[in-house]
Amino acid sequence: METTITARHCELSEALLNRARAVADRLDKMSPHTLNATFIFDVAPPFHTVELRLHARGRKMLKGIARGADHRTALDRVEDKLRPQLEKASALRQRQRRRDARPSRRPV
Repeated sequence: METTITARHCELSEALLNRARAVADRLDKMSPHTLNATFIFDVAPPFHTVELRLHARGRKMLKGIARGADHRTALDRVEDKLRPQLEKASALRQRQRRRDARPSRRPV
């Protein structure tokens, strides 16, 4: 999965960049259909904001925005917001697959 990290009005430490990549890897394991992840880190006093956009196959875009006292807290919160979205999308895909696998009944 391709990961893009953008910082607006701030500079990011190497530890935070590595943490963002780890979050992207964890979310990628939940959904193998994810094509890319875009992280946008921003500072607007008094909050630090992280926006995460996941683009998956089939024009599916998942988006989460979280604020926190620091970027690390906001990053954890945005991950917590996207997990249920990924689980729901995965469940919908499984239901669709099951529906498509059933043989169609034709009237005789």
